[in-house]
Amino acid sequence: MTNDLTSAFSHPESRAVAMAMPDVADRLSLRDHIVEVEIGAFQAERDMTQRVAFDIVVEVAAPDADLDDDVDRILSYDRITWAIEHELAAERLNLLETLAERIADRILNEPQALRVFVRIQKLDKGNGKLGVEIVRVPGQGAAHDLDLRQPVVAFLSNDALASDLLPSWLAQLGTAGGPLVLALDVPETRLKAASAASQRQIDLLAIEQAAWQLAAVQSDLTVAATRTELDWAMKNGLPCVWAPSKLVMDATDEPPLAPEALALWFAEQWGAQKLVVIGKTLPEPHTIPTQFVTLCQSQL
Repeated sequence: MTNDLTSAFSHPESRAVAMAMPDVADRLSLRDHIVEVEIGAFQAERDMTQRVAFDIVVEVAAPDADLDDDVDRILSYDRITWAIEHELAAERLNLLETLAERIADRILNEPQALRVFVRIQKLDKGNGKLGVEIVRVPGQGAAHDLDLRQPVVAFLSNDALASDLLPSWLAQLGTAGGPLVLALDVPETRLKAASAASQRQIDLLAIEQAAWQLAAVQSDLTVAATRTELDWAMKNGLPCVWAPSKLVMDATDEPPLAPEALALWFAEQWGAQKLVVIGKTLPEPHTIPTQFVTLCQSQL
């Protein structure tokens, strides 16, 4: 009984050890990840945020070859926090149980994941911690939509935006077989700042201004800045222009500075089916299938 109580009330990693699976050698863990979020079924929990703590353990099989210190060959820790962020941004939920199921589903959609332990606790409800803990394996639980509609991401250089071929390119991109997200170049006429940090902010805001200008002349486009806005546009099949400030400033890694490389970073974050780059090039390697289009090329 003592061992059962210990594993029940300690970090989920203790429970994972107590419930060891054959052929599971490695565990990734996230501890005490606290987020301010609006969640809850009661009226008193609406229009306010509360602290919610996440503890997650993901079990993976040992690699069958040398990793060569290559992050692309492992299940990245960022995919765990990304699962949390994505589900929190998708919609307001009433139940921690629903949130835990969706986070588990998203993590188990990663090919390396064999089992996941998810504990979520409300820290500001009453005198203690109120929470739920679940254990799931692939195929278990009520799966929901896991964003299998991979977007087509297109980067438009400044010259591409000024080209007479732009309407034709946009029309072709709209029939590419997936939700369309446009990423824009930083305008050459932006202000200049004395510090790199200030210049970064100016560049991001300049891209967003260009996004709104493009949406003003292309009435079928919407501007999307948050994960919720992007997810909603993709779910509804609406082509959108990405306003990057919010996602870049909230990123857990360090997104690149060059706007075309930032478009590749976005495509990787969203698991794009392909990236189309019009009027510029990218350094190798590309982790997303990438198509380069010259300014004189009318057919994509």
